[in-house]
Amino acid sequence: MARELQVLNALDVAKTQWYHFTAIIIAGMGFFTDAYDLFCISLVTKLLGRIYYHVDGATKPGTLPPNVSAAVNGVAFCGTLSGQLFFGWLGDKMGRKRVYGMTLMLMVICSIASGLSFGHEPKAVMSTLCFFRFWLGFGIGGDYPLSATIMSEYANKKTRGAFIAAVFAMQGFGILAGGIFAIIISTSFKARFDAPAYEFNAVASTVPQADFVWRIILMVGALPAALTYYWRMKMPETARYTALVARNAKQAASDMSKVLQVEIEAENQKVEHLAQSESGSFGLFSKQFLHRHGLHLLGTTTTWFLLDIAFYSQNLFQKDIFSAIGWIPPAKTMNALEEVYRIARAQTLIALCSTVPGYWFTVAFIDRMGRFAIQLMGFFFMTVFMFALAIPYDHWTHRDNRIGFVIIYSLTFFFANFGPNATTFVVPAEIFPARLRSTCHGISAAAGKLGAIVGAFGFLYLAQNKDKAKADAGYPAGIGVKNSLIVLGVVNLLGLLFTFLVPESKGKSLEEMSGENEEDDNVAASQNNSTVPVV
Repeated sequence: MARELQVLNALDVAKTQWYHFTAIIIAGMGFFTDAYDLFCISLVTKLLGRIYYHVDGATKPGTLPPNVSAAVNGVAFCGTLSGQLFFGWLGDKMGRKRVYGMTLMLMVICSIASGLSFGHEPKAVMSTLCFFRFWLGFGIGGDYPLSATIMSEYANKKTRGAFIAAVFAMQGFGILAGGIFAIIISTSFKARFDAPAYEFNAVASTVPQADFVWRIILMVGALPAALTYYWRMKMPETARYTALVARNAKQAASDMSKVLQVEIEAENQKVEHLAQSESGSFGLFSKQFLHRHGLHLLGTTTTWFLLDIAFYSQNLFQKDIFSAIGWIPPAKTMNALEEVYRIARAQTLIALCSTVPGYWFTVAFIDRMGRFAIQLMGFFFMTVFMFALAIPYDHWTHRDNRIGFVIIYSLTFFFANFGPNATTFVVPAEIFPARLRSTCHGISAAAGKLGAIVGAFGFLYLAQNKDKAKADAGYPAGIGVKNSLIVLGVVNLLGLLFTFLVPESKGKSLEEMSGENEEDDNVAASQNNSTVPVV
C-alpha cells in the first residue's frame, strides 16, 4: 500500500464536523450567487424589450431584436467559459484560496456595474450591460473549478460526493431567490406605480420607474457574494494543494491541525520524496497524462457538453408551456411590471417543484448509489422523457393534454438535476491529480458551457417553425419543435453512452482515484531499493 501522508489520511477519515458545513456554506454561497446572476437576466429581458425597443402603433409590446437578445442572454455564458479555463489553470498555479477571492470580487463589482448604464439610448444601455455581463460571467466561471476543488479537497471520502453536490445544489436556491426577489420588487413597484395593460394604452403600460426594476434585480446579485468574501479569505489553503503542489508539509499539517483539532505530524521527508518522483510531475499535455487520464477527461468533457445542450435548450419551451397553462397570458394583456411578476412566478414554481428537489435527491443518494449510477439513470430518463414529448408532439399540443406535457417536461428537469447536472460537476473534482485538478475541472466545465451556448442559441434558431412566415420575428425557418425534441433525445442518449468513460469514485480517496498513491509507492520502492546493499 502507499505511504500516504498523515495530513491527507486525517482528512479522508475525519468524521463530519462543523468545518465541513462551514465549507459548504462558503463555497455554496458562491454558487448561489452564480445561479442568481446567470438566471436573473431571463426575468428582465421582456422588460428591457418594452422599455428600449417600443414601437409606436405596434399591436404587441417591444421585444429585444434576435441579435440583441442573443448577446444579452449569451454574453455571460461566453465569459463563464473563458473564466472556467483561466481560473481553473490559475487555481493550480497560485493556489485555490488566493484565486477564490479574485473571482468573488469580480462578481461583486460586475453585478453592481451590470445595473448601471452609460446614457439612455438602447445601444448604449445594451452595450454596457453586455460588457459587464461578460466580466460577471468571467468571475462566475472561476467559481466552478475552485468551489468544486476546494470542497473535494476538504471533504472526507465517505461523504465527499454529498458535500460537493451540496455546494452545487445551492444553484437551485439561487434560482429560487432570483424569482422570489423579482416577485417582491415587481409587486412593490406595481402597487406604487400602477399602469394599464398594453392593449389599452401602449405608452402608459410601461411606467418610467420600470427602468429601476431590472437594475435593482441585477445589482442585488452582489450582496450574497460580498457577504461571504471575509469568510473565504479566512479559509486556509487546502492541505492537498499545500502538501502535494506547493510541497509545504509543515504548513499543510499546521492548517489542518487547526481545522480538524487534532495533532498532525509535518512529514517533510515524504513530501520531498514526492517532489523527486518523475511520475509525479507529468503535465497536462504529456503522454503520461494521456495514458492515465485521457479517457477520463474525454468522458467528463463530453458528458458535461451533451448534458448542457439538453439542459439549457429546455428553456426554449418554457414560454410555450407557461402560456399554455395560463401562467403567462399574452403580453399585450399586461403592463410591463405585471409581465415581470408573471415570469418570475412561473420560474419560481418550476424551481420549487422540480429543480431544487432534483439537486437535493442527488445530495441524499450520491454516496449510496454512486456517481456512475446516478448519471446513467439521469441520462436514461432524460432520453425517455424527451422522446415521450417528441414522438407524440401533436398529441401534446391539444389543450386537454397540456398538463401531461408540463408533468413530463418537469420530470426531464428533475432527472437532469437528480442525474448528470450534479454528477458532471462532482466527478472532475475527484479523479484528477491535485496539481491538475482545478485545470481539468475548468476544462470539463468550459465544455459544458460550450454546450449551454449551443443549447440556448443553436436550438433557438433550430426550433423555429419550418414555415418562415410562422417563425418568430427576425428568425429564419428552422426544423420545428418536434424535430428539435428528437435531436435532444439523441443528445441525451449520447450522454448516456459517454458516461461509460467516467470512473466511479465513491468511497475512494482522491489520491487513489488520481493515481497519486501509485506515485507514492514508486517513490517508496525506489527508496527501499537504494538501501539494499549490493552483494
